[in-house]
Order: sequence, then C-alpha cells, then structure tokens
Amino acid sequence: MSQDAVHSAKRILWVAIIAAAATSSLAMGIRQTFGLLLLPLAAENGIAPWAFGLAVALHNLTWGLGQPVSGAMADKHGSGRVMAMGGVFYLIGCGLPALFPSNATVMIGIGVFSGFGVACAGTGLALAAIGRLAPPEKRGEYIGIASAGGSLGQAAMVPLTFSAIGGFGAAGALIMLAASAVLIIPLARNIEWRPAPRSGPPAAGLSGLPALARRSLADRDFALLTGGFFACGFQLAFLTTHLPSHIALCGQPAALGMVAMTMIGLFNIPGSWFCGWLSSRIKPETGLGWIYLVRTLAIAGFAVAAPSEWGTILFAAVMGFVWLGTVPLTSAAIARRFGVGDLGALYGVCFFSHQIGGFLGAGSGAVLMAWTGSYAAFWPVMIVVGLTASVLNWMAKAPGARGTLATAG
Repeated sequence: MSQDAVHSAKRILWVAIIAAAATSSLAMGIRQTFGLLLLPLAAENGIAPWAFGLAVALHNLTWGLGQPVSGAMADKHGSGRVMAMGGVFYLIGCGLPALFPSNATVMIGIGVFSGFGVACAGTGLALAAIGRLAPPEKRGEYIGIASAGGSLGQAAMVPLTFSAIGGFGAAGALIMLAASAVLIIPLARNIEWRPAPRSGPPAAGLSGLPALARRSLADRDFALLTGGFFACGFQLAFLTTHLPSHIALCGQPAALGMVAMTMIGLFNIPGSWFCGWLSSRIKPETGLGWIYLVRTLAIAGFAVAAPSEWGTILFAAVMGFVWLGTVPLTSAAIARRFGVGDLGALYGVCFFSHQIGGFLGAGSGAVLMAWTGSYAAFWPVMIVVGLTASVLNWMAKAPGARGTLATAG
C-alpha cells in the first residue's frame, strides 16, 4: 500500500472515530437523562410514574429488538445510513411526548420511537463500523477510544437536561433533546456511509439474520457471553431509570441525582478507554467477569450503607468507570470469535439479551415502586444477577480457529 493510501486510510478511520464518538454521545446521552424526567413529568404533566417507568422498560425492549435488525442492515449497507435514520426516530421519540404529553405518548415516544432511535444511532453500529475500519491488532483499542468519546454525551447531557427542566419544564427539556437528536443525521455521513470492501463471505443481511442468530447461539461460549450481557442491561437500566428517584426518596437533595448521573458519565470516559485497551491484552470474557464483580460489589456497598452525599458520589464514580466498559470488551470478544463481517448483527443478537435484562430491570423497578413505595427489595436481586454474570463469563473458553458465521444475504 502506498504512503498516500496509508494516510488516507488513517484519516478516514480517525474521522469515523470522532463522528462515532459524537453520535454515540448524543444517542446514549439522551437516554441517560430519562431518570431525571420521571418526577418532573409527573408533577407538571400528570404522567404517572408507573407509566414512565414502563415506557423506559419498553424503550429497552424495543432497543433490543431493533439492534439485530439495524446491525444486519448496517453490515450490508453501511452504518452511516442506518444511524441517520436513528436520528429521525429519536427526534420523533422525544418530540411526541413534549408536544402532546400523556401516558400514551410517553409510551409511544420514549418507549418505541426512541428505542428504535438508539438501536440505530447508538454505540452498537458505531463501534461495529470502527471495528471494520481498524487494523486487527488495534481493533479493541480504537473501539475503546470511540466508546470513551461517546461517554462525553452522558456526562454533558445530564446537567444540560437538569438545567432545562429547571428553566423550561420537562416538556421544554424534551424539546431540547429532540433538537439534539437532529445533529446525529449529518454526523452519520462520516461513519461508513457506504459498506466497506470486505474479504470473505458477504454480510448476512436481514434475510440471513435468523440463521445467523441460530448458529451463533449454538456456540457455547457465545451463549455464555450473551447470558452474561443480560445482567449488564438489568443493572444499568434500573439505575438509569430509578437512581435519581431512589436518592430523593432517601431524603437526599434532588440535585444529587443529577450529580450522580453526571459522575457516571465522566468516569465512564476513562473506563471505556481502559476496557478497550484491556481487550487487546487479555481474554475479553475474563475482563467482563471482573467488571460484573466490581459493579456488584459497588451495588452491595451502596445498598447496605446509610444514604449520604459522598457515598452516592463514590458509588457513581465506581459504577461510571465500569458503566459501558462491557461494550468494547463484548465487541472485541465477538470479533475474535467470528470476525468482523457480521459484527453489527452478532452484537445485536448478543445485545437482545442485554435489553431483555433492561426491560425487566426498569419495568420491575417501576412496579415495585408502585406497590411498596420503595426500591429496598430490588438491591438483593441486582447482586444475585451480577454475580451470575461474572461466573458465566469466567466459564467461557478462549476462541479457537473459527470462520465468520455469515450466510448469504
């Protein structure tokens, strides 16, 4: 390859990494703010807390259902086009309940449209594109850089939304989030707008997705990885949706919930980079097992300690460092096992388990709150689920020589 071609490939890669970080920041940052909206929407617009909690649960389930489909489309047609479509879905998802607030529009907008929005525009497709563009020996590290950059949105969107709620109300904050989602559309043009040239079998595409899912899940170690990912969604969806409310119910200032979610986003930046760097140096499944253990120990400590401002900030910092570290490690584990030709679709298959966990974590938390007025009974469940995930990942063996699982699309 000529020197000019090498420089051109590096430029394309770094432009894609920056754009992937920016789109992920917007897509993941928007959903990170949902927990801040629960109580204000109830007070200002009469949205029942149980309806909002179930809307976020539906959001997680829709995200999980949409991720394999959007991943298969991106593998075949390029990530950028699908991500731009995600910006449109997000615009509708946030705009609908802002303009016509009701239990039903919250369910449809946040539950369905924004779920498809993050499935198309979130980290899954962005990191799959980076995985295809990056050289194999640096793949995990570059995925980690893009994932770390994407964490900036989680840190920035939370205080912006908190301020917007205070200044313009919950509906005004949703309008701001909808306007932010529009920026995803032009940014997506810089991320694999057309499919990258590939060696080996063609991407499976939508028609080959069912067969690809069956064949991948028949692999014992991929099934263990998928089972462990359930815990990630279960724990994170509960905290994203209910942590600010839990903090308020414990008698702490409402602003502490905003601070906690911001700290999670800030500490996720070095954590995501570190986990991506680590994925090139150890077996990713081993790293995932340790992440789930650290999370679970932090949750156990937070649950048994007396509520306090500094205890909450420490908990948020620890959780933030390992918040999305599972994403580059899981992507790297899949790429090592099956290659990158169907990385978007295979990540989507694995991620569906994550979002079933997210649906149950957010939804059962909302139901528990409606029945008991407290989240106390939920923390032991979080601990058991996390410990199980650690064991499942540590049981996974290193991949042998495997070919891509793609079927003809």
